[in-house]
Amino acid sequence: MPASLSDHLVIGISSRALFDLSVENAIYEREGLAAYRNHQRGCEDDLLKPGPGFPLVKALLSLNQLLPGKRKVEVVVMSRNTAETSLRISNSIEHYGLDITRFALVGGASLVPYLHAFNVGLLLSKHQDDVQEAVDGGTAAALLYDLPPDPLESIERIRIAFDGDAVLFSDDSERIYQEQGLKAFLAHEKENARNPLAEGPFAKLLKTLSDLQAQSPLEKSPIRLALVTARDAPSHERVIRTLQLWNVSIDEAFFLGGLPKAEILKAFRPHIFFDDQHVHCDPAARVVPTGRVPYRRRRGQSGETPGVANPRPE
Repeated sequence: MPASLSDHLVIGISSRALFDLSVENAIYEREGLAAYRNHQRGCEDDLLKPGPGFPLVKALLSLNQLLPGKRKVEVVVMSRNTAETSLRISNSIEHYGLDITRFALVGGASLVPYLHAFNVGLLLSKHQDDVQEAVDGGTAAALLYDLPPDPLESIERIRIAFDGDAVLFSDDSERIYQEQGLKAFLAHEKENARNPLAEGPFAKLLKTLSDLQAQSPLEKSPIRLALVTARDAPSHERVIRTLQLWNVSIDEAFFLGGLPKAEILKAFRPHIFFDDQHVHCDPAARVVPTGRVPYRRRRGQSGETPGVANPRPE
């Protein structure tokens, strides 16, 4: 019977998100594709340093040993590289002992058509177009920031932090705030306190992680989830009721009322934090791995679908 990933949490990650390819990307930008290819071929045995998605990938793969029974997590390297320039990536994967065996090397084409083929539930990348297209197509995706210059010491328990509006939930309420202001937002949320928020791009991922949590005894769960949102009372009620309806248990929730998120994240120490706004992501990325979730484009919004381009260090 052929293998299937339909019942797995599948993480798609670009090579530049998994490893630090900043030098290689600079060569590509400065000297072009041929120089990049020659560099990668000549450095096949030179190991790459971890990139911004490495901590989360390593932590999630550990679930395959921590949870009894069949495998729960699969990681697919999804790269715009060609096969001939990928050996350095696979050598580094082997060196770090990452249990990754599947690759999609698309030679400059968009990765997005292959997301459903691999049943990808989360795409991590440093390529803006791929992330935007993935979100537009209904797949959770985040544009990763560089790792903090002085990363916090890693911890065994998997910790993931999420913003609420436009990440776990739809951006409907966020748009009211942006277009009409705080007073209108608060009135809308109070009026709709018992009406659940619509699902956002990361709702399915949260539910999958919550299901994995439920497969372990509560006191021994290897996953800890946090909500870190600018909301405060009374707008928090709608969030809590929505999570109850989803049958999702959040381990830690912070309703900050506009206070900075970075200090809370520094204390929580997540393997990654997902937010929709650069104003929050930029300070967060200085202390913890961070990914920005773009808004899903409405039908008719500008933005062309990128076609085949030169392969690059992704």
